[in-house]
Amino acid sequence: MATVLGQFMEFHSVHGTNVRLDPSKTQATRVESFANGVCFSKDPLSPGEIFLVEIEEKELGWCGHLRIGLTAHDPRTLETVPEYSLPDLVEMGDSWVFAITRNHNKVIEEGAREVADGEQPNVDVDTGNKPKIFFTDTHLHIENFYIPRDKLVGRSRPGRYSHILDDLYKTNALPPTARRSRIGVVYVPNGEGCADMHIIINGEDMGASAKRIPSNKPLYAVVDIFAATKCVQIVQVEYGFASLQTLCRKTIQKHIIHRMALDWLELPELLKHYCKYE
Repeated sequence: MATVLGQFMEFHSVHGTNVRLDPSKTQATRVESFANGVCFSKDPLSPGEIFLVEIEEKELGWCGHLRIGLTAHDPRTLETVPEYSLPDLVEMGDSWVFAITRNHNKVIEEGAREVADGEQPNVDVDTGNKPKIFFTDTHLHIENFYIPRDKLVGRSRPGRYSHILDDLYKTNALPPTARRSRIGVVYVPNGEGCADMHIIINGEDMGASAKRIPSNKPLYAVVDIFAATKCVQIVQVEYGFASLQTLCRKTIQKHIIHRMALDWLELPELLKHYCKYE
């Protein structure tokens, strides 16, 4: 299993003219207009290391949403920061950016097909016809990299049931462009000198949205605070062994059917909330 130590993530001091960073350089706000909101990670990413942001504020009246991706351009070498990540930065070359939309952003792989009407989705071949359920692994697996899942998922209703996807609560799913949605970018090696870029939306891998990216240069994260997206906050992801709290939660989850069953257990309320990811 590949491990990533992780670093404290910050936004680069080089950014679009309409961007304002907070003193910690972990929150970026577009202060006017709808463009010139391109930001970069302060440091290049390591393979398997995610750059994760949460949408903190939206602005009505604009069409379009957050854009995210990678660039091999060191922000310090840019004469001017492009007005848009799409198409301006991408047209400069060595940049790969993905537009987040209201609907599902999952990349359909060649040879794969969408689920037809009447078909049963989410069937796990290894477990027969048993569908996937709400409670998931503690880590998101992408190739040989394991990313702790706790921080990847946005919370749609703090203090109530979280939106984590399962059949029972699918109607409470947090849309990708909604406030509190969490979106990240990560790259994983794929052959000599190449890598695939993956976008993670609320804990779900959208697949390889860009393939065979040259990885012989440092790759910086790109976050374009575009149009209806007004403000984003970096979410720090801690790698390593699962905490005792996480292990306890996993043990409890293994022995119940779904989240509502947690309310029937004689457990402290705070622990129930923690087990529901609230």
